Amino acid sequence: MTTESQDVEERELPPPSGPPPVNNVWVYNGKAYDLSDWISKHPGGEFFIGRTKNRDITSIIGSYHKDPDKIARMIERYALGRDALPEDIHPKANAPDFLFKEGFDSWRDTPKYRFDDKNDLLHAVKARLKEPELAARIKRMDRIFDITVAILAVAYFAVQGLRLVQPGWMPLPVFVIAMVLLRSSLAGFGHYAIHRAQKGWNKICVNAFDLNYVALSFVTADGHALLHHPHTQSEVDIKKNVFTMMVQVPRLFRVPVHTVHKFGHTVTGMIMRLLDVCRLTRKVGIKDMYGTWSGALPHFIGSFGVRILLVAELVAFTLAGDFWAWALQFVLTLWISTFLVVASHDFEVDTEELHSDTEDWGVNQLEQAYDLTVVGNRYVDCFLSAGLSSHRVHHVLPFQRSGFANIATEDVVREEAARFGVEWQAPKSFFTDRFPKQIKTYLLQPSVDAQEKNWGFWREHFAPSSLKTCAVYTVQGFTGIGTV
Repeated sequence: MTTESQDVEERELPPPSGPPPVNNVWVYNGKAYDLSDWISKHPGGEFFIGRTKNRDITSIIGSYHKDPDKIARMIERYALGRDALPEDIHPKANAPDFLFKEGFDSWRDTPKYRFDDKNDLLHAVKARLKEPELAARIKRMDRIFDITVAILAVAYFAVQGLRLVQPGWMPLPVFVIAMVLLRSSLAGFGHYAIHRAQKGWNKICVNAFDLNYVALSFVTADGHALLHHPHTQSEVDIKKNVFTMMVQVPRLFRVPVHTVHKFGHTVTGMIMRLLDVCRLTRKVGIKDMYGTWSGALPHFIGSFGVRILLVAELVAFTLAGDFWAWALQFVLTLWISTFLVVASHDFEVDTEELHSDTEDWGVNQLEQAYDLTVVGNRYVDCFLSAGLSSHRVHHVLPFQRSGFANIATEDVVREEAARFGVEWQAPKSFFTDRFPKQIKTYLLQPSVDAQEKNWGFWREHFAPSSLKTCAVYTVQGFTGIGTV
């Protein structure tokens, strides 16, 4: 997330079900490695190594590094001198069982791609990135992106401060629209911060992903960056499953119940979930998760800090007698952002229907992702769409540091894709294409019980079990259980 979902019995980060492997093993290209000593040395941050223990990291290394061959040579010093075995791989990728479909097995269901074909799409694109003029432009666009984010952060606090101090100067409609746009924009920055090296200040900045009330970056960084991106639209891609919990709730009650559920997440639930992460980290051991406490603390400080900020904003507006201004921007931000997050893939389509025959990882990524447009300007849409305006480039080059860098690279990826026979589709409009389909998928379809038991409209909404589902779902939000 990385992150992300839907268990009615347990929190999102309990010890995963099933017997965990006992060995410190990472699998790369079918071989077993022990990277324990590399956790605290990894230039990309401790998190990415510590979290992938007992997983197949072939696609992660191949997609997130400019020169995977160099990485392969480097980790040879940690080779165990044997082929990987099924018991080396945690059956649920060291993640909670409920994130995956029933029967999922990581050893069997993790897609196997080769990244050693020098003639594939990814190698062709990476070769173009080395061109001095393009490399310089990418660095320049990264700087412009970061400067824009700094301006947006100042505006974020200024808009709220002005509404609290001089509400007449910040009318309610202006305030609500500004907050929806700013929260989505800063969450877009958090999206790219997840893909950057988890080092230094970025460990704190990455939590900007939480500002739109949808996710908890501390845990979704795993589900998004390490499970979704390398294995898009496969059974490993937990992003397909994490937004469907609301479909348990009957249609007419879905919007209000889910809204209160997420309000509960905001005020208490996410903090409780963070405490779960603290307990899990203590149980697993700081060395296996982060290498050292100095590597862990910035992640914890940043994540708790943003959660406290969100609660403090609610308290400030309530004490100022302006609770409904806060509530209105909360509801609009929550729902628009929820649909934006799932707008760039066909998550409403079953995995089997999206099967691709290609063995070229880069081609597969282009086939499974959409570019998104909101107002029609890619640079503005980069923020309004939470970073998804140049989304296909982002999926081919997930290591790039900003949405502006992706825009700068788009011509190269399009040109190389044409050489591989991949059609470059026009961006899809969020409002006219994706949003109507998502309304049908997430809000208008009958509840899970109604579909499975063939209930009519009345029973779907007023059967005792349906009312109980609504009550339980509401309470779960306040206890940190449920969707991301």
